[in-house]
Amino acid sequence: MVAATETVTLVLGEDSPLPESPADVEDLVRLLRGHVAQLGARTVQGTSALLRAQQLCSESIPEGYMPSRVYLVRLAEATRELTAHVASGAAGAGRVKGRWHWRKPPVNVLRGAVFALALACLALAASVPRT
Repeated sequence: MVAATETVTLVLGEDSPLPESPADVEDLVRLLRGHVAQLGARTVQGTSALLRAQQLCSESIPEGYMPSRVYLVRLAEATRELTAHVASGAAGAGRVKGRWHWRKPPVNVLRGAVFALALACLALAASVPRT
């Protein structure tokens, strides 16, 4: 979601200039379409923000300088709207239930595991006969 926000800011930011070449526009559109696909997997199907973004993603990039830049801005705005929707927590109903999610273990558990591994290595090294 951070990458989507950065790409949207790259397109819609006040200090961001319009892309100069058609290749730049195509690259930004490809990035935004990828973000829409990732965010779409995290939200409920049929949501208005998702439908608008998916509809824009299905359109081809218009020919010409201004039409292609207008399309890019519209896609960035739709991506920003979808990002806000996912960030608000409204997308939670679309998550897959029953999936395992690993919790980050506390630091002391990691320290204990490293200590136990080091102790086991030391015991193993001490039990090997010297030649």
